Amino acid sequence: MKVVIKTMGGEITVEQEHVDEIREAFPDDTFVVAVTDEDERREIVDADVFAGFPSRETLLAAQRLRWIGYPGTGVDNLASMPELVESDIVLTNTRGPHAAPMADHVIGMMLNLAHRWREHFEDQRDHRWDSPKYYDTMVELAGSTLGILSMGDIGTQVAQRARGFDMNVYGVDKFPKPSPLAEEVWGLDRLDDLLQMSDWLVVTTPLTPETRGLLDRRRIGLLKDGAYIIIISRGHIVDEAALYDELKSGRLGGAGIDAVAQEPLPPDSPFWDLENVVITPHSSAASVGLIPGRRAIFRENLRRFHAGEPFLFVVNKKAGF
Repeated sequence: MKVVIKTMGGEITVEQEHVDEIREAFPDDTFVVAVTDEDERREIVDADVFAGFPSRETLLAAQRLRWIGYPGTGVDNLASMPELVESDIVLTNTRGPHAAPMADHVIGMMLNLAHRWREHFEDQRDHRWDSPKYYDTMVELAGSTLGILSMGDIGTQVAQRARGFDMNVYGVDKFPKPSPLAEEVWGLDRLDDLLQMSDWLVVTTPLTPETRGLLDRRRIGLLKDGAYIIIISRGHIVDEAALYDELKSGRLGGAGIDAVAQEPLPPDSPFWDLENVVITPHSSAASVGLIPGRRAIFRENLRRFHAGEPFLFVVNKKAGF
């Protein structure tokens, strides 16, 4: 079996020391690390396995590919390739290691916004002790309502943490099912209801044709006055122009944004200058456990591939997640 491993943003998706480990574990396989796009297209021709994100040109060059192990959670770019979606190639992702740190990030953003940490940090930088300006201005999480858009792995982890803050948790999901962590989990047909009742809204849904633009200007307008929104999964789900208008006017209390439609966020984006916004560079999953977690999933799935056992984290290519 031939396995091609592609670098991703300068990082070897399955790092070199891991390549050495799996070579020892699977001595009969051939492992090739593709550094350039040319390497990728050349080596995939006779490859059985591709670890990384293949371009469409690379995918079209493959002649016997059977499995793509994608080292991330959202597969919207891959799911937009009809040649992959309609093929027999199995696509897996590594959503497991992402969920906990992303949920931690959500709670961190909520506390940041609720307790005005940005202003506190500015006061610390300026050596200013100004207690009175914070009186009666902070928001308590306890007793507030948290709405979660998609109760998958990340949404479930967010709900678990929110319960520890005595929040009332509700969710909507394409495939709703009861959860002991939520008061109710509804179908997407109840999204408008969720928006109208939420003090906090967390967007954890994957980007699919169905969710692209889902939170449009009308729906953002349904959020309570003073509500907060956290975008942790993908851009393109929220109408950013409408969101900016609501934040700028002060009708919404604030936003935590880790994913935007155009990444990197342009330096001239007006979001940078909003005082009620916390921005992070799509970094919510970047914990010390992320790469080891990806490695473990790839290694286990390679073992399963050899053994003819079901893969972990198989993506429904038609659904896009």
